[in-house]
Amino acid sequence: MIVRYFAAARAAAGVDEETFQLPEGADVAGLLEAVLAVERPVPPAGTPPLARLLSRSSFLLNEVAVRDRATALAPDDVVDVLPPFAGG
Repeated sequence: MIVRYFAAARAAAGVDEETFQLPEGADVAGLLEAVLAVERPVPPAGTPPLARLLSRSSFLLNEVAVRDRATALAPDDVVDVLPPFAGG
């Protein structure tokens, strides 16, 4: 599955997107564990760590909002990470 990062999540992850191979029956929570298991460089100054951003982020599964982290995933799914943002 593909994980795409936006805004501060992109800065904290150090990449725009990455691919994960998870076992059958994996869910959003398991994907987030895999995301956090990746060794990453220190984020730029002023950017929160990825773990903190993920705890506050919203997620889209194939462009549909998903709130339940127990939601099952398929190998060809796309998960977007949308950190909190403000602006006008």
